[in-house]
Amino acid sequence: MKTSPALPGSASSASVPYITTRHAMSRRRFLQGAGIALSLPLLDAMLPPFARAATTGSPLAPGAKPRRMFGICNNLGLRPDLFFPKDSGAGYTPSPYLQLLQEHRNDFTVFSGVSHPNVDGGHPSDISFLTAAPHPASSSFRNTLSLDQHIAERIGTLTRFPSLTLAVNGGGRALSWTGTGVAIPPEQSAAEVFNQLFLQGTPEQVATQIRKLDTGRSILDAVADQAKELQRNVGERDRSRLEQYFTSVRDLEHRLQESKGWESRPKPVVSVAAPTDPTSPAQYMAKVEVMYDLVRLAFETDSTRAVTLMLNSVGTPVITDTGTVLTDSYHNLSHHGKADEKLSQLKIIDEGHMKKLAKLFADLKAVREGEETLLDRTMILYGSNLGDANAHSTTNIPALFAGGGFRHGQHVSLDPAGGIYPLPNLFVSMLQRMGLEDQKFASSTGVMKGLDFKGA
Repeated sequence: MKTSPALPGSASSASVPYITTRHAMSRRRFLQGAGIALSLPLLDAMLPPFARAATTGSPLAPGAKPRRMFGICNNLGLRPDLFFPKDSGAGYTPSPYLQLLQEHRNDFTVFSGVSHPNVDGGHPSDISFLTAAPHPASSSFRNTLSLDQHIAERIGTLTRFPSLTLAVNGGGRALSWTGTGVAIPPEQSAAEVFNQLFLQGTPEQVATQIRKLDTGRSILDAVADQAKELQRNVGERDRSRLEQYFTSVRDLEHRLQESKGWESRPKPVVSVAAPTDPTSPAQYMAKVEVMYDLVRLAFETDSTRAVTLMLNSVGTPVITDTGTVLTDSYHNLSHHGKADEKLSQLKIIDEGHMKKLAKLFADLKAVREGEETLLDRTMILYGSNLGDANAHSTTNIPALFAGGGFRHGQHVSLDPAGGIYPLPNLFVSMLQRMGLEDQKFASSTGVMKGLDFKGA
């Protein structure tokens, strides 16, 4: 492949590929500045000519567009009476919570009646959400390989990061586990993960760039000349993709700067009688949104193809997006005892989760990858280890599955009364959609009932 000298402003003297119609731009292409390697989103120019028009083939084939998975565990679950639809099939009537996702109805499937067989024990069951290892509360418990790490072991070498393990208010709870039963500690600082994704160089260079970010300068300032050069030499659709991506980077930088220091801020003062003293930051929903934005950028740049996010909210009073401070901790509200006041406040939190999920879907759909969207290429599992946090029940757990090139727009009811259809069947379907040939995972009995592939 022909090469040209490093673009102006580059910290590296390494050659970079010409952008031509005959040769594909490197998938590993970065815009480089002092202390920065800004990954690029997947562009048409990165695909070999024969692949640009292709719509079929294995996602693991050379030049193929990637597929990804994003596993989210909300370890306090959702009110089942407001989450699960009353009827099933493609014509189901959306529940109150699903009404908030109605704009994306054809992009997700909701399952009822699923669980992890023999995963019991109430709150401790969250560590088995992506492993399905039985009896997590027992003294002899040993966890097993999680879904994301199984994927990372198989295809993790294709990306800079084999996987990302994240948490909001982690509290030591882990979703990702190695095959030897060792927890992978989650990253709780979105700013730190952002630095890992986009800043590299000597410690002095990185420290200098972080100081610049602290004063409001974007990392795009350091690569401005290269960005302009790149935009001049790609097609119209790629130019649009780059403009959208650069805007997303600036927006996330701004939100990270605004939210910096959550962990060190004084606890909020609430004007209510005897509020529960929070043990972690109250800006819970804002942190969820920042993490969702971060995951979108990680997928858009093909920095990783497997991400997990633990939404751990035990002991946290929540400040809503409107600035309202709830009068009790999230955990206490989940143990509502059917008290009307607690139920109404829990509903506010649950609705906040659905609104953030709706925004994530919309943001992923706004990113194009050829004729598809980023949501079409990304499987999202949003669920919980608890079917009913008030009762510590681990059966009939909420499970919402979106994107990834499946046929959606339905409620698949799998014996809600029993609530024991194995959720790991969905894991097998996800692995196969990633291009892996697995026939079994943990307690699975096959692929997920009622879920079919769409396209390639």
